[in-house]
Amino acid sequence: MQLQHSLSAFAFTLTLCCLARAEDLPVYAPPSASLEVEVLKLEWQDKSRDRVVPVKLYFPKTGSGPFPVIVFSHGLGGSREGYEYLGRHWAGCGYVSVHLTHMGSDDSLWKNVPAAERGNALKKGAANLQSALDRPPDVQFALDEITRMNVSESSPLKSRLDLKALAVAGHSFGGYTTLALAGQTFMLPFFQSKRYDEPRIKAAIQMSAPAPTIRRDLDGTYATIKIPVMHMTGTKDFLELLPQTTAADRRIPYDHMSQAETCLVNFVNGDHFIFSGRVGLPGAAERKAQDTLFQKLICASTTAFWDAYLKGNAAAKKWLLEGGCDKLLGKEASFEHKTPTK
Repeated sequence: MQLQHSLSAFAFTLTLCCLARAEDLPVYAPPSASLEVEVLKLEWQDKSRDRVVPVKLYFPKTGSGPFPVIVFSHGLGGSREGYEYLGRHWAGCGYVSVHLTHMGSDDSLWKNVPAAERGNALKKGAANLQSALDRPPDVQFALDEITRMNVSESSPLKSRLDLKALAVAGHSFGGYTTLALAGQTFMLPFFQSKRYDEPRIKAAIQMSAPAPTIRRDLDGTYATIKIPVMHMTGTKDFLELLPQTTAADRRIPYDHMSQAETCLVNFVNGDHFIFSGRVGLPGAAERKAQDTLFQKLICASTTAFWDAYLKGNAAAKKWLLEGGCDKLLGKEASFEHKTPTK
């Protein structure tokens, strides 16, 4: 009897422990893109800069919202037509994804250029300082236009935008743009510096951002970022076209952020093009299966991040930071996160 009583007590205790652990587990899973998506192309005119900013918007076809808004910045040689898999997925999960074309660092750099000369054309475009200076104001102008759309009687998004939940995301050159709007300080020659202040941005996701050319005071460079940031890269994220940033260097923004919540997703054997696709590049067919898998994981993990920091979903944040994302990624990628230092 004593043994039976002891075993019963043990079983009861074990049951309580299991129930407690079950309650501690995040009750969340990254949502599927279940909403029907509508697409709208516009040619916005920034009269103050005499500059055209073409955009492509992905948004839920139905539902009053309000929906958080993500402004997406493409890489060098890209356009608003790229990263469609992200725009459609995020919109299908209840977001508005606004994809810009940054004139001067877009696909006009290589279109109608002989294939043998395209590499040099892109290098020349990357070296154009004006392109780097134009990009953050493009995003700020887009935020202004989004605000106008929310009150315009002719807008399909009138009163459907959550202007208190604005975010920026981007890849490669767009990763630079993203960190600029997130608050990165850019160290310039002669101990000067430049910083863009955009308080409307509440969260950011950067993919494959280049490391700073001037690596003076890296802690100070990223200490001015005060909003949550998800960093994404791959263990083979090296671009021969712009060799100043190695795959290991892609960690620099994450490693030196200290004043905001931040996380890093690093895809095993992932190269620079897993985020954008490799249309027209050698090896596209051979890498299709892996790229498709990576992009599914990118969609899931980024949506969880947006749910946590734009929609304020506590379960999504718990899932993200307490093992859910790590389990989702499995052997395909590593996941790290940090909280602000006091």
